[in-house]
Amino acid sequence: MSSVRLDDLSTPALVIDQDRMARNIDRMRRHLSGLGVGFRPHVKTAKSIEICRRLMPTPRGPITVSTLKEAEQFFAHGVTDVLYAVGIEPGKLPHVADLRARGCDLMVILDSVEAAADVSAFCAARRSEIPVLVEIDSDGHRGGVEPDSDTLLDVAAALTSGARCRGVMTHAGASYDCRSTDAIAAMAEQERAAVVRAAARLRAAGHDATVVSVGSTPTATFARDLAGVTEVRAGVFVFQDLVMAGLGVCAVDDIALSVLVSVIGQQREKGWIVTDGGWMAVSRDRGTAGQAVDQGYGLVRDADGRILKSLVMHGANQEHGLISRRDGGAIDWDAFRIGRRLRIVPNHACATAAQHAEYFVVEGSREVVARWERFGGW
Repeated sequence: MSSVRLDDLSTPALVIDQDRMARNIDRMRRHLSGLGVGFRPHVKTAKSIEICRRLMPTPRGPITVSTLKEAEQFFAHGVTDVLYAVGIEPGKLPHVADLRARGCDLMVILDSVEAAADVSAFCAARRSEIPVLVEIDSDGHRGGVEPDSDTLLDVAAALTSGARCRGVMTHAGASYDCRSTDAIAAMAEQERAAVVRAAARLRAAGHDATVVSVGSTPTATFARDLAGVTEVRAGVFVFQDLVMAGLGVCAVDDIALSVLVSVIGQQREKGWIVTDGGWMAVSRDRGTAGQAVDQGYGLVRDADGRILKSLVMHGANQEHGLISRRDGGAIDWDAFRIGRRLRIVPNHACATAAQHAEYFVVEGSREVVARWERFGGW
């Protein structure tokens, strides 16, 4: 692209530091390769084919998605090996069948006999085939069936006609509540053991369990043994964020995503720097509030990507961001004149990226080296 600098952009704008992102991807890829396990990256955070291509082992995938729109968008770019990792409901089955009829090997997940019966009835009526992973509850966090329950076998048995059990999956979301890296490693083992046990029970009952899938960025990062697992899913690691830094998953300097904002005012008596990046640009996510260090709505970098250690974005209105010194000390107001560009480091990369339609890519400087489209919606 023609020479553009961050100073030339209209703010707010979403910025990726490509060097940081590349290091994050390489670190995860090497770690999982060392554990001898396949990788099915989750692309719900990125929602960009440019980033997806940097994650996939082949142009066809595999990938994990959280919306059928993601499946459509990436399939349009030739990605055919797709897991839709949100519980399926009947209203979405025609879309699933249509994608499969066009050549997308799309798998769905479910965790109840009712849902299994719905998929089976649909397949029988449409004479179609839909592969299914049974979701396993490995941590009591959200969804899934207990790996040792009778329900697991009942769900598999309810998959008839063209509804085919292909295996099991789980997501240890409770890893986000861990308070040490050892605790995350223990959660990773709990996650692994649950799906491996569930897969063994399915096989013993005569069902297919070719796929044994686990995943979250924290557990993927600290897993020490993935014996019996066929693939790992993770997504936030691509950018990292302050929640991940608070868990010890990454350092603040590893975070590749930020929101470029402009100073639009000073409230000197209050000690506030006012920007044009409110919660519409950064999101309302306060995921670090429950951690040892509350990072407000985000930390502050200068336009070159250096952390301004004393500053935190403490408040957010719809289109206004409020920055102050964490210690309440004096601010050098001359350093934050109207129009100065700053970059807000987010709590939750997924929520922040979702506010934007494009990425501006830099490589450790203010020079924009690429502009990548990002989509949203369902």
